[in-house]
Amino acid sequence: MAASGYRDYFKVLGVERNANTDSIKRAFRKLARKYHPDVNPGNSEAESKFKEISEAYEVLSDPDKRRRYEQFGQYWNQTNGMAGNRPGGAGFDADFGSYGNFDDFVNDLLGRFGGSRGGGSGFPGGFPGGVPGGFPVGSGFPRSTSRPPINLDAEATLKVTFSEAFNGTERTLSVNDEKVSVLIPKGIKSGSRLRLKGKGNIQPGTGRRGDLYLNLVVQSHTIWRLDGDLLRGELPVAFDELALGAVVKVMTPDGEAQVNIPAGTSPGRSLRLKRKGWPINGDRGDLILTLILDFPDQWSVEELKFIKELQQVRCNDPRKSWLKSACI
Repeated sequence: MAASGYRDYFKVLGVERNANTDSIKRAFRKLARKYHPDVNPGNSEAESKFKEISEAYEVLSDPDKRRRYEQFGQYWNQTNGMAGNRPGGAGFDADFGSYGNFDDFVNDLLGRFGGSRGGGSGFPGGFPGGVPGGFPVGSGFPRSTSRPPINLDAEATLKVTFSEAFNGTERTLSVNDEKVSVLIPKGIKSGSRLRLKGKGNIQPGTGRRGDLYLNLVVQSHTIWRLDGDLLRGELPVAFDELALGAVVKVMTPDGEAQVNIPAGTSPGRSLRLKRKGWPINGDRGDLILTLILDFPDQWSVEELKFIKELQQVRCNDPRKSWLKSACI
């Protein structure tokens, strides 16, 4: 600092005198990361430098203050009847211990000195309460207990097909006019939640952004249904396959398989195919097939002939036990 107390804020931030707001913000962020007291514990020179660059940013990021600074130099603050707490200063006083991490501190600092004073979320639906305005100049930073944190997180519902949930897939979503790739893990279920870090609502003026949470909904399938960790389906079979037994080819969600139907199997019985079901943490669950007797819409002459012959020789009375217990 010169003997007169004058600070060349452009030199402090290392920018040209015609630098725009974005260039000033980038320069401040870079220097703030370098000289922040948390990065330089016990270093009084770094702390002093940090306050100096913060003071420079406070002035140069405000169009009115910058105009007066460029016009009146070291007396810029006196022209507005608001003397700072040091020569040429802006009344900056930082409370370094009131923030949880460095990014929160810098983002809040950017919002204090250069943030807009309006609502808006940058994400459809916005967020309740709007966005608080900037802090008064010279007031110092509030401690974390002085105001509740703004919830910038957002939620959305994402529907995926049964096949996408079974095999896993990658989706491209449009979030705030930004294309975002989302990896859908294999074996995901309805009710699962995916977090996209830093893709939520945006706080105007600070660039601070929350997370986006996707609530997954798996659409139903015409054959398969998920029952906990079991995958279930109904397998149509013919009368002779149940009576005489058979080895039949079936299609499972990931390909062809063979199923052995024991002779004399009753309709409604379930057969288990080990590790042919839903993906579970790198493994596979079981597939449960319930046998459903399928009759044709119309029998052929030969089929009806054999059925009539069966009727003549059949020994079993399917309603024998039912008749004894049906009367009340």
